[in-house]
Amino acid sequence: MIELVGLTKVFGDRVAVDDLTVRIEPGRVTGFLGPNGSGKTTTMRCVLGLARPTAGTATVLGVPYRRLDRPLRRVGALVDPRARHPGRTAHAHLLALARSNGLPRRRVAEVIDLVGLAAVAYDRVGGYSLGMGQRLGMAGALLGEPEVLLLDEPVNGLDPEGIRWVRGLLRGLAAEGRTVLVSSHLMSEMEDTADHLVVLGRGRLLADVPMAELLGASAAVRVRSPAAPLLASALRRAGAAVVLELDGALRIEGLDPADVGDVAHAAGVPVHELTRVVASLEAAYLALTGGEVEYRAGLPGLP
Repeated sequence: MIELVGLTKVFGDRVAVDDLTVRIEPGRVTGFLGPNGSGKTTTMRCVLGLARPTAGTATVLGVPYRRLDRPLRRVGALVDPRARHPGRTAHAHLLALARSNGLPRRRVAEVIDLVGLAAVAYDRVGGYSLGMGQRLGMAGALLGEPEVLLLDEPVNGLDPEGIRWVRGLLRGLAAEGRTVLVSSHLMSEMEDTADHLVVLGRGRLLADVPMAELLGASAAVRVRSPAAPLLASALRRAGAAVVLELDGALRIEGLDPADVGDVAHAAGVPVHELTRVVASLEAAYLALTGGEVEYRAGLPGLP
């Protein structure tokens, strides 16, 4: 488990993390989301003892990271995949990590096979591609078979096969009862991987909810009827918000499908389509964080 209580980190006059209190539970994949500059990486660095909090606490497995004995056996992390000596081979890099934490040599070969680097294990890592570097970073995070994993953008640079492999790996680790915290800007991938979401904006907590709850909050009902104007009037009288879509269907918010069906029946209106529409994670995320973006690009030709 990872627990943050009032965590605050200030750099000069900029508040990177602002009074953050949240608990990352074991047994599920927790997606860590937020716009650029929202404080995700800084939070992870505070958890790992790489940055000292200005205020508040960050503990992992009940204690600050620095108090863990042989920490790779307890916590695996991928925060900066470039943190390696370019002149070393992958095998030498991982062997040094293993020796520093009292891990058996055989574990190095196991994780090299696991992440798919066996064919290049004795190549110098300075020549690795971005995706290969990510796989090496994952190997280091998994080396000690840790109870807790913190992964910052783990699928960055991976091909589709690699992304699918990471997805299955994270789900499997969570199913074993481990704590898995993973950040990503790939909304479609988080939608397929995470069970729970923690969302930051400008260093503050915006949401700490199950995935299904966040998506359900953005759900609507789509209905099609040859008497759409009559049905729209009846639905508005029932308290729903009704929007006419471009294809002639009605989009309803504020009523569930059963309620919409009941209103249509009471009004004597035939219904040709009635479906529940759940927003994508991307749409729900943008609705949640729209006012919290620190760096916003303009469109060409627009002020």
